Amino acid sequence: MRNDIIEYLQKEVYRRCKQPTNKFGMGCYYHIESVAKNAELLAEKYGADKEVVIIAAWLHDIASITDYSMYEEHHVYGATIAKEILNELNYEDEKTELVQKCVFNHRGSVNLEKLSKEELCVVDADAISHFDSVPSLLYLAYVERKMNIEEGV
Repeated sequence: MRNDIIEYLQKEVYRRCKQPTNKFGMGCYYHIESVAKNAELLAEKYGADKEVVIIAAWLHDIASITDYSMYEEHHVYGATIAKEILNELNYEDEKTELVQKCVFNHRGSVNLEKLSKEELCVVDADAISHFDSVPSLLYLAYVERKMNIEEGV
């Protein structure tokens, strides 16, 4: 297990979430942390590569927290950013590709085929985590996007 990479990503995601340019606020950090925890549990249950799943979970929203202009396509930009970060950390090429696929295919709202156990663990963990982070969703809708009640519903 590359705990050095996981620890680095936890700190890097936290740092990026604290930036004033992060439109999601710190609630996004707690969402990502929840995705990582849920993804690890799912990887254990389904026999997926736990290291890949945890790393992908920490990186799945990296583009959104880095630059809000990437939000609509954050799965695409995120896969590229994930590769850049993991290359800098000398992560194995084969595992980097798996992480990229997990990041690229993590969105339940985008109809992309999930082919590996790892991809399914990350997409499901992302969906499950929204139950853990309702306050961050409300913050995004009503504070950042300034929605009224009907729009938020």
